This record gives sequence, structure tokens and C-alpha cells, in this order.
Amino acid sequence: MSEKNYFVHPTALCESDTIGKNTRIWAFAHILKNVIIGEDCNLCDYAFVESGVTIGNRVTVKNGISIWDGVTIEDDVFLGPNCVLTNDLFPRSKVYHGENIKTLLKKGASIGANATIICGITLGKYSMVGAGAVVTKDVPDFALVIGNPAKFFYWISKTGEKLIFKDGIAEDNAGNKYKLIKELSSEYVVEL
Repeated sequence: MSEKNYFVHPTALCESDTIGKNTRIWAFAHILKNVIIGEDCNLCDYAFVESGVTIGNRVTVKNGISIWDGVTIEDDVFLGPNCVLTNDLFPRSKVYHGENIKTLLKKGASIGANATIICGITLGKYSMVGAGAVVTKDVPDFALVIGNPAKFFYWISKTGEKLIFKDGIAEDNAGNKYKLIKELSSEYVVEL
């Protein structure tokens, strides 16, 4: 029998054996079978992860979060305390709609405390959802959204700073550069 290279608190229940190196699963968390969790993740107290979920590397799942089948979380994602990920657009007791709707949280996305993410959407790379927001539509890469329903507020960098564009180019304090692209009725940001 091989030695575990991850930590599970004595009060946690971890039924999956696909847990990455240096991941920490804290008190009263419950990880079901057939869950994949990457390396160096931190799943805090009272986290629940349903079968079929994939979590990337260096993901932080704060206290009181349930992650349902159909959710895929890429690397470096932050889930703030008590944020909500839904898995059914028309919930009824004892009514099953077949396969769960897919939700994707892309690399570096952050969700603030008590925010709600309606299933079937994608949070773009390094996007950020403000605390208490209710996200009902896809969020573009590098966008900060706030409110209920969540609306675009401004563009942010990989480090979370507000991007200030000059001639369509911005740079954050870490030296990362970004370009604002405007097309017909939409705009988006790409990293250079």
C-alpha cells in the first residue's frame, strides 16, 4: 500500500483516491468517489465535492462550498467562503432532468464570498466575481462582474488590478501586458 502524499483531516471523509500531492482537505469536508483533485489544493472546512467533479492544481475552496457533478475547475481558481455553484436550472424535489449541466471555471478565476454561479456558464480566465453577485451569463476573460444579476464592472489583470488602457494596451504591476480588442458590438481582453 502506497503512502498518501496529501493531507486529510481526521474528521473529513475522503472517498476518492485521485488526490494530488500536497493537497489539504480540512475538517468535516466530504469528497465522494470519482473526484479528481490536483496538486497543492486547499479544501477548507465543510466543503462537499460530488462524484464527477474535476479540480485542477493550486485551487482554493474556502469554507461551506458544495461542488456538484458537471463542474470543472481549472488551475489556480479561488472559491470564496460560502459561494454557491448550482447544478439544475429547474430544481424540483424528486424530478431528475438527466445529465447535469456543465459549468466551467477557467484558469485563475476568482469567486467572492456568497456569490452564486448559475449552472451552464463559463467563468473566463482570471475573471473575478464580486462578493454576493449572482452570475447568470458567461463572464469573459479578465472581467470583473458585480451585482445581481452580475454585470461587467471593469477589466482586471492576472494579479487582480484594474487595467488602465492607453492606446489599447495595459500593463499590471507584475509586468504582464494586455490588449483591449474592440469588434463591432463587443470587446475583450487578451494577454500579450
